[in-house]
Amino acid sequence: MRHRETLESLTQTRQWAHQTLLKHGSKVYQAFLDLEHAAFTDGALPKKTKELIAIGISVRIDCESCMQWHIEQAAQAGATWQDVLEAVEVGMEMGGGPATVSARFALAVMDTVFPDFSRIDV
Repeated sequence: MRHRETLESLTQTRQWAHQTLLKHGSKVYQAFLDLEHAAFTDGALPKKTKELIAIGISVRIDCESCMQWHIEQAAQAGATWQDVLEAVEVGMEMGGGPATVSARFALAVMDTVFPDFSRIDV
């Protein structure tokens, strides 16, 4: 799959940036991590649902790193590929034609996260 290198690169860059910002004591980044923790903690909406919402938003705003992170987090929270696909579709509807292009990346992530998600190799 041609996206595998991109996904690995995004993961490495995200981990490097995370460690670098923490090492340098970034108060803004720490505040973001605290916000993220508060936003994705189970509440009236379970974490899985919140991650699915974030996937739709990520598709709409065309954030590849966000799509990768939230698809992985949704899977860890118990989402199936069917759940994730519906969230991707909501993002496509909200974003129109350009979001269908973003959705292609989300499908590539799903192909690596969900072993039972089948896609056609081209």
